[in-house]
Amino acid sequence: MWFLLRTTLVVAMGSVAGAGPGAAQPYDPVAMGEELVRMYCADCYAIKATGQSPFPPAPSLRELQFRYNVELLAEALVEGLTAHPDMPEFEFDPEQAAAIIAYLKSFEH
Repeated sequence: MWFLLRTTLVVAMGSVAGAGPGAAQPYDPVAMGEELVRMYCADCYAIKATGQSPFPPAPSLRELQFRYNVELLAEALVEGLTAHPDMPEFEFDPEQAAAIIAYLKSFEH
């Protein structure tokens, strides 16, 4: 199933970037992480370098590096991440978790 999701993401990202459909793009963990947080987190959290979270109590993802060592979030992402009772539980595979961490770390630059 993960292969199918990854393939779909790669083709979609290639189409957005102007490559023809089916043109293989090199694996970019930051881009994959951004796509994952867009799909799973953007309803509540600000996921870009600017902007406010749609759900005001939710911190922006760009601020997480100041609250946590984001590298340590990988285990929580794989085992089932939920920060409060209203948050749905998400479980990611290790490659997805690594991509999300890469995206979060991209805010450090």
